[in-house]
Amino acid sequence: MEPFDELLRGMRADGAGVRRTEVDGAEVFGGLTLCAVASGEVEVRGEVAKAGDIVVVQGAVAVEGRATVVSGTYDAMGAVARRLVSILPGALVVPGTEECAAFYENIGLGGPGVVADRFLDWLMVCALRDWFDREHGDGWPAALADEVVGPVLRSMHSDPGRAWTLVLLAREAGVARTTLAGRFARLVGVPPLTYLTRWRMALAADLLAESGATVASVARRVGYADAFGFSAAFKRVHGFSPSECRSRCAASA
Repeated sequence: MEPFDELLRGMRADGAGVRRTEVDGAEVFGGLTLCAVASGEVEVRGEVAKAGDIVVVQGAVAVEGRATVVSGTYDAMGAVARRLVSILPGALVVPGTEECAAFYENIGLGGPGVVADRFLDWLMVCALRDWFDREHGDGWPAALADEVVGPVLRSMHSDPGRAWTLVLLAREAGVARTTLAGRFARLVGVPPLTYLTRWRMALAADLLAESGATVASVARRVGYADAFGFSAAFKRVHGFSPSECRSRCAASA
């Protein structure tokens, strides 16, 4: 599975239901919010979105104009999904069509709220995938397109439990260790094994929050032979122990 697809798995509408808003002037949406423009036109941070387009905003961002928008607020479900949110811009616009606008007009009308939420989930996934394919952003998303670093990132994500070393990762890239280390750090912002540890700990946090797996079994799934070494690495990254994560991470997930 592609790293970006893995991160999208934790994106879910918050269950508060679909909100239809008549924007007349300025409307401020909080948190991570998807706005599907059903009619009219809005502007967000210098970009114009017309009927059929999707706007995704993060934080207190003003959406200005005159339009009917269908929106849903999102929670990043777990540590893995929060890694995606951390690299998103404050606002992005994804172009749509007139047919999309007609579809947006009917979301949530007369049907169960959970169905509308899942429609919004689908729209969010499509919007973020479109943005990613067009822009890539910075850090690891941009590095996925690199001929050296991209294969290494995919290997880490597809098999986090493997006993990776810099030598093995360099073989995946087909370059020398020093070449990989320098290029990876320049594109991603941290050395390869540091990135690997952070990815493993994000996965581990979600496993601890979402399942009844023991600390030892989670440790093995993310590449640690014993729970002691895993616990030390987990606390170094997250600031609390795997046992504490049971309550902390579960609440945030």
